[in-house]
Amino acid sequence: MSNVLVISAHPLKDSLCAHLTEQIKARLATRDAMVVHRDLYDQHFDPRLQPEERASFYTTYDQSRLKEEIAELEAADILILVFPTWWFGFPAILKGWFDRVWAPGVAFDHAEDLSALHPKLDNLKHVIGVTTMGSPWWVDRLILWRPVRRILKTALVGVCAPKAKFDFIVQYQAEKMDPRKLDRLLHRIQKLLACAID
Repeated sequence: MSNVLVISAHPLKDSLCAHLTEQIKARLATRDAMVVHRDLYDQHFDPRLQPEERASFYTTYDQSRLKEEIAELEAADILILVFPTWWFGFPAILKGWFDRVWAPGVAFDHAEDLSALHPKLDNLKHVIGVTTMGSPWWVDRLILWRPVRRILKTALVGVCAPKAKFDFIVQYQAEKMDPRKLDRLLHRIQKLLACAID
């Protein structure tokens, strides 16, 4: 049985991201999986790295405010992130989740000489990002070189969970969704989930 952690990060309950999250959870319910869903907005996650946390970054990281979030990440085989891309970056609340939860002693260890980081998220077998974006595909790919995908794949998963398979789905021009585009998007997501769990 797979342990799946779903992290969603959109403030609106009627958003496309919220709909995709519910569809993902419904699909996972038909699979052999234990699912934990953390809606960062609904659960009022504080994205601000606390002074005590930053002060302990090079000693023993202060996990006192984040025990549940860290336990969820460490237990997960599959991590699914559902979020909007805003200004070609993560929503602040999701960036804060990375800042605070993907911490030293949790997602990585510092090298003794503070050079390359040592990965710690060997539990993760698959990381799936699902994001919505208002821009057309060519702005993201040709002008900005897919910054969110690059950061997630290379700087986060690549450093902290290098053994994990990585998949990334983008819905461009998400404000112009119609039923056919939505069906195609859901089909892509469902196909990916079937491969991840089976």
